[in-house]
Amino acid sequence: MPRYKLTIEYDGEPFVGWQRQHNGVSIQGVLEDAVFGFSSERVTVVGAGRTDAGVHARGQVAHFDLAREKPVRTIRSALNFYLKPNPVAIVLVEPVTADFHARFSATWRRYRYRILNRRAPPALGRGQFWHVPVPLDAEAMADAASVLVGHHDFNSFRSTSCQAPSALKTLDLLEVNRDGDEIAIDVGARSFLHNQVRILAGTLALVGRGQWSRRDVEQALAARDRTRAGPTAPPQGLCFMEVRYDLGADRRNDAEETVDDQ
Repeated sequence: MPRYKLTIEYDGEPFVGWQRQHNGVSIQGVLEDAVFGFSSERVTVVGAGRTDAGVHARGQVAHFDLAREKPVRTIRSALNFYLKPNPVAIVLVEPVTADFHARFSATWRRYRYRILNRRAPPALGRGQFWHVPVPLDAEAMADAASVLVGHHDFNSFRSTSCQAPSALKTLDLLEVNRDGDEIAIDVGARSFLHNQVRILAGTLALVGRGQWSRRDVEQALAARDRTRAGPTAPPQGLCFMEVRYDLGADRRNDAEETVDDQ
């Protein structure tokens, strides 16, 4: 049974999230319907990460199996045809071996959180930013972010509904950069806790406003208590940027190797 790897781009605004649900339209659901549209096969499309409602992706990865082999160009064209008018695009289709798993084979993931930091609201790209009209000090945010890089107990930075058995995670990347009115927070790790990236963004925004210091972030991390960290930033600023499968599956010792909703 041939297996195919998809690289997917989508606007998360009209969806209830990646995962198939009974209360609305999901990205997983429209992908599975599109596969059925061209193949008449009911399949399960497995994603590398489960994004929440309103969260976008430029580099989501998924896989599915077909009963019969088909050319990858045919699959990509057919899927993009049947996905219309949903804001979902199949960027790339690749054949993979049967032991490839979009979620469990992944060794690194990167998210980007975008903040539009100006008085005027966005006229273009609405739903792609968190609009923060008060000035933010991106340099102070970047300095505070350095506290969180490395292997830590991130219990303060996960949703209270997170079901991961351990809050131990390793952040390889947490950078804050300003380009004009936009502040980008890039976060990279093998795996994440539920809402971890959005809570990191909400906490760093407090630093940017001058309400928190680097020391406050250190204390929030040490507390291992969700009530001691900042708010969960809104979903529309978050984008799932890339997944890697080439870094070696044994290089980390995170207790929980799966990805929860962001």
